[in-house]
Amino acid sequence: MFEDLPFIASNRPNDSFMKTIFDKSTQDALIIRIRSISDRHTAQWGKMNVYQMLMHCIKWEEMALGKTKYKQALLGKLFGKFALPNFIGDEKPLKKNVPTVPEFKIKQTSEDILSLQSKWITLIEEYNNFTNDNFTHPFFGKMTKEQIGVMAYKHADHHLRQFGV
Repeated sequence: MFEDLPFIASNRPNDSFMKTIFDKSTQDALIIRIRSISDRHTAQWGKMNVYQMLMHCIKWEEMALGKTKYKQALLGKLFGKFALPNFIGDEKPLKKNVPTVPEFKIKQTSEDILSLQSKWITLIEEYNNFTNDNFTHPFFGKMTKEQIGVMAYKHADHHLRQFGV
């Protein structure tokens, strides 16, 4: 009934204009950006260096793909479902300096950037065979495949923009 009203449709995370990691052209665009990262890039905000950002993103993809699991934090159990629409409810990028869960804070500071790029790209491509239908985010809780697709794109885009790519 309300599908034709743009101001209502724009708040749904699975509308066709929303970018999703499950779209091949969106994946390809992310991969081009990931390949352009070098150790000369510096963060335009936040505290991470390139290595830490790459490791952080790899850990995020591994979680979303079901390779690693994290328990939902109490704060997430209380507020996660209410906060999720603010993160994925429109096409706007994620805000700068959003806190992360402790498991995704990388302490190490250097490693081979090329191997990390390759690993991240491989994980991005694994979304083509996504099977993690029981995904539970450590803050947002249980998420649908559509929500995961939008959030995975926004998360990758957020950190690539953080380093100017």
